[in-house]
Amino acid sequence: MKNLSIRKLYYSISEVSKITEVEQYVLRYWETEFEELKPQKNRAGNRIYTNKDIQLILHIKNLLREKKYTIEGAKKILENYTPEVAVQTKETEETPGELMNPVTIVKKERPSIKKDLEEIKNILELLVSKL
Repeated sequence: MKNLSIRKLYYSISEVSKITEVEQYVLRYWETEFEELKPQKNRAGNRIYTNKDIQLILHIKNLLREKKYTIEGAKKILENYTPEVAVQTKETEETPGELMNPVTIVKKERPSIKKDLEEIKNILELLVSKL
């Protein structure tokens, strides 16, 4: 039985198609529409996708098919999106649901939240210094 917890560095378009449940021709089309999606090519000219590429594809799929955005709308949403590969921890290795999906989408924290947290931190430091 294949161990699904072992992740590869690169995936072929057929593997990505199976993982993301998106047809290969759609993946090639999305490359022309979304400038963020640019898989590398090997010496033979075949596309090779990274885990970040797969995360981006899953995010695009979610925007287009689940949330019903247009391609132009999805492009605007993707301006603030940065895919990050989740670190495999002992907990995710033991969770069968996590093993079935080798890629986890992690959204980039919004700048407004960082600003708010920094302000709260400053207020707390001020309060502690007055005690």
